[in-house]
Amino acid sequence: MKAKKVALVIVDISGYTHFIRTQKMSALHAEEIIFELLEAVIDKAEHPLTLNKLEGDALFLYAEVQEKETAKAARDVAKQVQGFFNAFYKRAKALTEERAECGCNACQRVHDLRLKVLLHFGEAIFRQIRQFEELAGEDVIAIHRLLKNSVPSREYILMTDAFYRLAGNLSGMVHTEGEEAYEDMGTIKVHVFHARSAEVSKNMIHPISFSPGNS
Repeated sequence: MKAKKVALVIVDISGYTHFIRTQKMSALHAEEIIFELLEAVIDKAEHPLTLNKLEGDALFLYAEVQEKETAKAARDVAKQVQGFFNAFYKRAKALTEERAECGCNACQRVHDLRLKVLLHFGEAIFRQIRQFEELAGEDVIAIHRLLKNSVPSREYILMTDAFYRLAGNLSGMVHTEGEEAYEDMGTIKVHVFHARSAEVSKNMIHPISFSPGNS
C-alpha cells in the first residue's frame, strides 16, 4: 500500500447531541433533518472532493492531490468548503418552512444547528475492504482528533497549518491562529476563520454569510 497526498475535510454539524431527543417521533424527524442537511452539503461537493463516508452527524471527504498541484487543489477545496455553508443554511431554511406545522422539538429547532469544517493536508493510505475504501494514516487520525478542540464557537472553518500554507487566507473572514494539544499527537498549529459579516442573508436562516473566494 502506497501513501498518497490528500486534502482531508471533515464537515460536522454542531448542536447534534442536543438536537436529538428521546421522544420517538422527534428523534425520527431529527435523523431525517440531519440526513437532508448533510445531503445538501454532499450535493455541493465537486471534483476533486470525494465523499469517503458518513460519520453520524459528520462527513469525511478527501481530494487526492498531484505533487505539482497541491496549492491549486487546496485553494479549490477551501473555496468549495465556503460554499458548503450557504448550501447548508439554505436547506435548513427550507426545512424550517416545510416542517413548520410539525410541533416536535426537532422540527421546531432546525435553526439551532450550525456547521463547522476542518481542513488538513497530508498523506493517507488507501485500503480496499470489500466494496469500501478506507483511508488510514497519521494525518487521517490528526484531522479526526481536531474535532475535539478549544475553539469557543459552533461555526467556523479550521485549517491546520499544513493546509493553510497551501490555501492561504479566506477573503472576507476573520482569521485567528492557535494551537491544539493532544497527548498522543503533540501540538498542532491551526488557523480558524469566522465570518466577518453579521448581516442576514436572504437565503439563510442564520445571520452569518460565508462568501466563497480566496485572497
